[in-house]
Amino acid sequence: MSAALPAACPSATNRPTVYFDGGCPLCRREIAIYRRARGAEALRWCDLSDCPDEALGPGLDRASALSRLHARDADGTLVHGARAFLLIWASLPAFRPLARLGRLPGVRPALDLAYAFFLRLRPLWRPQPACALPPARDDTP
Repeated sequence: MSAALPAACPSATNRPTVYFDGGCPLCRREIAIYRRARGAEALRWCDLSDCPDEALGPGLDRASALSRLHARDADGTLVHGARAFLLIWASLPAFRPLARLGRLPGVRPALDLAYAFFLRLRPLWRPQPACALPPARDDTP
């Protein structure tokens, strides 16, 4: 018998799953907007800061998952970047106009470029582990 996964880390499901970095304040805020939106219950939300590796499913490792937004559609296809955003937006009624816009010719590549630019800036918002102080010197004889 396997241990139950935390609610933030769903196992296999027939609903789309969004994998996000809950340790990134900016990512966490954006996902919170989506999770409050009407229709959010149609998606599964997997906070990678509180998610066992086995909840990631096939084709997704933790390092890749943390490097950019990933989602798995209801049939299990893994997408990332702009395609992951389009999956989220298409699932939420208030964001569906963005999904339709994102499917116009040439728009998705532009979204991917914008997201790649954001990913270069993201470390500015992602907290870094505190520097460990060097151990105190013991000068006693």
